Amino acid sequence: MDTHKLGSHGLEVAEQGLGCMGMSEFYGEVDDDESIATIHRALDLGVTLLDTADMYGPFTNERLVGRAIANRRDSVVVATKFGNVRGENGERLGIRGDAEYVRQACDGSLQRLGIDHIDLYYQHRVDRQVPIEETVGAMAELVAAGKIRYLGLSEASAETLRRAHAVHPISALQTEYSLWTRDVEERILPTTRELGIGFVAYSPLGRGFLSGRFSSPDDIPEGDFRASNPRFQGDNFTRNFAIVERVRELADDKGVTAAQLALAWVQSRGDDVVPIPGTKRVKYLEENVAATDIELSDLDLERLEEAAPPGQTAGDRYPDMSPVNL
Repeated sequence: MDTHKLGSHGLEVAEQGLGCMGMSEFYGEVDDDESIATIHRALDLGVTLLDTADMYGPFTNERLVGRAIANRRDSVVVATKFGNVRGENGERLGIRGDAEYVRQACDGSLQRLGIDHIDLYYQHRVDRQVPIEETVGAMAELVAAGKIRYLGLSEASAETLRRAHAVHPISALQTEYSLWTRDVEERILPTTRELGIGFVAYSPLGRGFLSGRFSSPDDIPEGDFRASNPRFQGDNFTRNFAIVERVRELADDKGVTAAQLALAWVQSRGDDVVPIPGTKRVKYLEENVAATDIELSDLDLERLEEAAPPGQTAGDRYPDMSPVNL
């Protein structure tokens, strides 16, 4: 794979990463053996960026990633996150960005991952009760201590990003971005580019919707959080499925899958954009990675723009959008 720079301070990753969240929670049943095999296959195929967070599981996803990379640490860029606080039983305890919690969370992640430093450490959600300067200041102290190498934010607003970057260089902003989530194009992407910050696109397949996997809400597995996602419900589902059908028609014309076409579109957004499609199965990983070989013509991009213009998608991204883009 090609290598892309995230930010202007030395962080480099392969052009496509791997989101590991669904290996431990949110997307139905889990299979650790298959998940570890998926991570190993990703590394074999040239993927370098593995994305996890302390809240996934909670806590179990970091341990899973740690086991998977135990003998391959040198070939991995480990990204993890703090800020969405959860208890051992999964209870949600709010959002924290105070300096004391930043330090505690980092030490916990290092222990679970079994590594001596985190390559890219994100604040998962902005704490509206704590100035971003305090949070990033504490993260900068962890850089000085050698516990983390590069800083990131997730789902932060353009204004918050500017304030954070003034305290310590931010290497990456992670935010949802796909054919059906394009609001970052208005203010977020212009800001990251102005400041020289890389952009990591999570859910580049619209949580699997753009793959064409679901033809009705009944297809969503039991225990899958997408059942409560507004975009997967009722009339919203019907309207959004029309987008998927158009994307699938274009993919058929090009001889690729809908998922591959959707990924290729994200990859076409610029060398500063790195998608991290999530999967827990080797076969879907291989399909995703193959999208890095797809070249989109001007006509392809024009047709995709007609199929999925900004603002076309029905429904909010989350049942509760209040912690997003603060």
